[in-house]
Amino acid sequence: MERRTFITGAALAGAGALAAPAVAQQRKTMTVVSSYPRDFPGIGTSVQRLMQRIVEISDGQIQTEYFAAGERVGAFDVLDEVASGNSQAYVSSDYYFAGKHPAYNYFSTVPFGMTAPEMNAWIKFGGGQELWDEIAGGFGVKCILCSNTGTQAGGWFNKEINSPEDLKGLKMRIPGLGGVVMAKLGASTVALPGAQIYENLVSGSIEATEWIGPYNDYFMKFYEAAKFYYTGGMHEPGTAAGLGMNASWYGSLSNWEKHVIRAACLEENGNAYDELSALNGAYLKRMIEENGVQVRAFNDDLWDAFGDAAAEAYAEVRAHSDLAVRIDDSYQSFLRTVGASASQFEGTFLRQRNRVLGIA
Repeated sequence: MERRTFITGAALAGAGALAAPAVAQQRKTMTVVSSYPRDFPGIGTSVQRLMQRIVEISDGQIQTEYFAAGERVGAFDVLDEVASGNSQAYVSSDYYFAGKHPAYNYFSTVPFGMTAPEMNAWIKFGGGQELWDEIAGGFGVKCILCSNTGTQAGGWFNKEINSPEDLKGLKMRIPGLGGVVMAKLGASTVALPGAQIYENLVSGSIEATEWIGPYNDYFMKFYEAAKFYYTGGMHEPGTAAGLGMNASWYGSLSNWEKHVIRAACLEENGNAYDELSALNGAYLKRMIEENGVQVRAFNDDLWDAFGDAAAEAYAEVRAHSDLAVRIDDSYQSFLRTVGASASQFEGTFLRQRNRVLGIA
């Protein structure tokens, strides 16, 4: 028995000794650029946490060199930076690249689209990843989900919005197809990087803005310039961000290195969403009580107008190309299936739970 134990232990030790060199390859440095500010609570710190986890999970075999928005390239220039090979990867919301292909919106968020859990399900199990690979591959990039903000706030306004007429001529910062919807209803929209929003709102260059939700918005101090804060918006029901890697660089990685990066991304995808879910309520309460924020919700007339404009926006995306049609078909079909299930189960439960417990 002692001899067998010794032989078994020696065999395991030998296997470990053989396995280790296969993993302990030459160290790689991964230069990553981002569309988000450094150290910004929520979306900024999420990227930095992801960078740290890649190093930790790889046991230092993959080092990360991180540049936040504006430190190496502009917030909206990260795709070009990575496609060119100047950097190995970016972290961004792909709707910033809709100018290159309008169907990029679907891999971030679209009006009346999927919530965070629904988006995760489509990408992982509904064919979304394959379509993402196709559109991003056309620009020499490979993408993996790495965060989600959940349902975003409708935004900050310097006046109450009671009808579609109130949107006409309104100068608002809002990107993606949400911006297209607002423009169709008469708003004048711009897609400013996060670092430029506050100064434009305070100066009056814009009269309204959306950003993310209470936790992130609190630190932007938008309440100093606009007091009306609209809850759940139509424009970003579950905004995903991805780690986009230069396809040639990604192809040079070993399977182990690819799995390390994927594991870190999927871990952070959950952590980012959970963190905002944990903190949004407390920061909303804080803004109301300490900063005089007045919370509002869009009425049904506005939601109906948003819906009509969103249908037009989808049609325009579909007119772009066969790939856009296939992406929209997949997205809309999955949304209707998963949405019906969510309504019947989670939706029913939440409505009744909150009614019984008196949760407003």
